[in-house]
Amino acid sequence: MARETPGRLLRVDCTTRTVTSERIPEAWLEAYVGGKGLGARYLYEELEAETDPLAPENALLFMLGPVSGLTPGEARYAAITKSPLTGAFLDSYGGGSFPDRLAGSLGAHMGILVTGRSDEPVVLEIDDGDGRLESAADYWGYDAEATCEAFPDAAVACIGPAGEHGVQYATIASDGGDHHAGRGGAGTVMGSKRLKAIVARGDPLDEHAALRERYEREFAESDAGRWQRASETLETIDFANEVGVLPTRGWQEGQFDGASEIGIEAARENASEREREDESVPGGYRIESEEGDSVPRGATPIVLGAGLGIDDFDAVTALGAICDRLALDVITAGNAVAWAVRASEEGIIDRDLAFGDYEAARRLIREIATRETPLGDALADGIDGAVREFGGEDLIPTVKGMDLSSYDPRGAETMALAYATSDRGACHRRARPVESEALGRSWPTDRARVAAVVGEQNRRALLWCLIVDDFLEDALADLGAEWLAAVGRPYDRDALATVGERVWTLIRLFNVREGFDRADDDLPAPMLDPIADGPADGNAIDPAEFESLLDQYYRYRGWNEEGRPTRETVRRLGLASVVDDATPVPASDGPGGDHVTEATDDD
Repeated sequence: MARETPGRLLRVDCTTRTVTSERIPEAWLEAYVGGKGLGARYLYEELEAETDPLAPENALLFMLGPVSGLTPGEARYAAITKSPLTGAFLDSYGGGSFPDRLAGSLGAHMGILVTGRSDEPVVLEIDDGDGRLESAADYWGYDAEATCEAFPDAAVACIGPAGEHGVQYATIASDGGDHHAGRGGAGTVMGSKRLKAIVARGDPLDEHAALRERYEREFAESDAGRWQRASETLETIDFANEVGVLPTRGWQEGQFDGASEIGIEAARENASEREREDESVPGGYRIESEEGDSVPRGATPIVLGAGLGIDDFDAVTALGAICDRLALDVITAGNAVAWAVRASEEGIIDRDLAFGDYEAARRLIREIATRETPLGDALADGIDGAVREFGGEDLIPTVKGMDLSSYDPRGAETMALAYATSDRGACHRRARPVESEALGRSWPTDRARVAAVVGEQNRRALLWCLIVDDFLEDALADLGAEWLAAVGRPYDRDALATVGERVWTLIRLFNVREGFDRADDDLPAPMLDPIADGPADGNAIDPAEFESLLDQYYRYRGWNEEGRPTRETVRRLGLASVVDDATPVPASDGPGGDHVTEATDDD
C-alpha cells in the first residue's frame, strides 16, 4: 500500500501511558531529512545537559527515513538515545523484517519518540498510524526469541534479559534475535522505561517498484552487491586476518591461526540455508548450534572467535546465539570476556580463565547478562566499568567508553583517526579507511587522509538520515537525490552533502554539551604497544603523529583545537539558532575550516 510522505512523529509517554501524534517542523525535515539527523535534532532539543541516560527524561527514538521500506538492500531503522555505556550520543541500526513492517505501520509518521518510565512492563503496538501501550507483564523475563514468537502475526523489536537487568550494552533485537540495534546500550534505555517490545502489525510498502528494480540491478552489479551475495559480512574476518589487523586474544596479536576454521568457508559448509532467498536483498547464513539457530555476522567470529582464541566454529556460533537471545551486543560481550581472561592472567582478578575456553566464556556471558556475580556485574557496565572496579585499564582499548570493534588500527593508522573521532565511541562503521590502507593505498598528504575520513563520516551520516542500507552506497552516486525526489522531497547532491556535515556537527555539539572534548578523542593506551605478529608486526601508533593528524582533522572540520565547532562553522551549517546556552561554542582561533558553502538556520 502507498503512504503519504511521512512528516509526523508519534510521542509515547510511558509514565502516563499516552500516545500522541505531532507534526515535525518543516524546517527540521528540510535541514535533517530523517533518520539519524532528525533523531539527533529531537534528542538535542528534548534533553538537558547531563541527563542521566537511564532517567525517565532520556528520550529513545525509533526513526525511519523518507525512503524507508522503498529502496533495495536491507531495510533498517535507527534507535537513537543518550548512551548509558558512553554518556554520548548514540545511534544504532537494526535490520530484518521489523523496519519494513514498521514503515507500513506508521502511516504518516517517520518515527516514535519514547520518554518516561512505566510502573509495569509494557509493549507498544503500532498499526495504521496509531499506537497503544499494553501490559507486557507476561513477557518480562522472556529472551528475544520467545518475545518475538509471542506475536506471530507481527514484526517485533524487543529487549531480552540483558536489557531487563540494565547491562549497559544491551541491544534491541528483532526476528528472534537475528537482527539487532547493537552497540551502545539502546536496549538498556528501553529496559529502563519498562518497554519490553514494539510490535509492528502493518504490511510492508510496495510503491516505486520500477525505481526499486532499477536500483536493485545497479546494486547487484556493484562491488558491494557482489560481495554481499557471496559472503555478507562474515568475510571480514578473512580480510582482517590476511592483512594483519584481526584483533586476536584480547588485542595482543593481529592474526589468528584458526581464522580459516571460523570464517566464510566454515559458514558455507555449516549453513542450513541463507536468511533470504531473494538475491536482490542478500542475507546471512543460518547456522544450527547447541544454543539454537542463528545468523552470525562478521563481528561474531572476530570477537567471540579470534578475540577469545576459540577456533571451533560450532562453539563460536553458539556463543553468538547466546548473545542474540539475551539481546547483548556481541562486540562488547566478547571484549568483556577477553578483558577478564587477560585480567586473570595478570592476577588482577581472582578467577581461573583462559583463551580458548568455550565453557568459561559461555558461563561468563550469562553472568554478565544477569549481573549474578560480582565479576559479571562489573563487566555489565562495560570495559571501563570493570576497570573502575578492578583496574587493568591497559588491557582492552576503548574510545569514549566504547570498546574497539573489528579492525586493529595499528595496522592502518588512518583507522585510528576514524575510531578516535567517531561520534558514538569506537565504531568502525562511521569510516573504514582500513579497507583501503591495509591493502596498500597511501594518501599523498595528511590532509588527504583527513579528507578521506571526514568524507566517509559525512556520507554515512547522510545515508543514515535517509535511512538506506549503507552497503547500497555504490549505487547512490547522487546521495539519494533521485529517491527523495520520487517521494516529494527534492534536494540536489550538494545540499545532501551539506546535510551529512550538518548532522555530524550537530552531534558533536551534543557531545560537547555533555562534556566531551579533545581528551575523549585520544587513543587508548594498548594502541601504543606494537602488534605482536603478522604483516603489521611491530606496528604501533605514534602519539605525536596522531596528535598532528587530529589537529588537522579539527581544522578541516572548522572546530577549535579542543574539538569544539566554532561560531563560523555553526553559522555556516545553519545551526546558530539551534545551539543552547549550555553548549560552549568558541570563536574561531584560526581558519574556520576548508568549507565555504552557506546554509540557513533550521528554525
